[in-house]
Amino acid sequence: MIDRARPIALLLARVAIGAVFFVHGWMKLTQMGLGMTTQFFEGSGVPLAMIAAPAITFLEIIGGVAFILGAALPVFGVLLALDMVGAMFFVHFANGFTVDKGGYEFVLALGAGALAVAFSRGGAFALDDLWHRRRQSATTNA
Repeated sequence: MIDRARPIALLLARVAIGAVFFVHGWMKLTQMGLGMTTQFFEGSGVPLAMIAAPAITFLEIIGGVAFILGAALPVFGVLLALDMVGAMFFVHFANGFTVDKGGYEFVLALGAGALAVAFSRGGAFALDDLWHRRRQSATTNA
């Protein structure tokens, strides 16, 4: 029973996590704009904010889509988790734990979720899992 539920649970987790990252990146790009995002990063003490702001914006957009598709999960999972470590230390840590006070609870959960999915092959309909199975099949049939 658990083995049949695992792929669906991973699918739901990676789509939810991917959607959250995508929306946050999209908001940085379209609602705040890269200029305001850069100013926010500068005000938060993020080093090299002029480079970090667009890099993080596009990481969240591209990484979010990659998570939804289940593609390159180890790469994007680690990068998105590091993104959340940065958000935790530069923005949220001083506000304590709980999200209602701007704390790091939410970014901690997102980072942990990104890492958990990163090395799982993504579950049902994940491109990484499909690629892994094709590679295994090719090796077995060779």
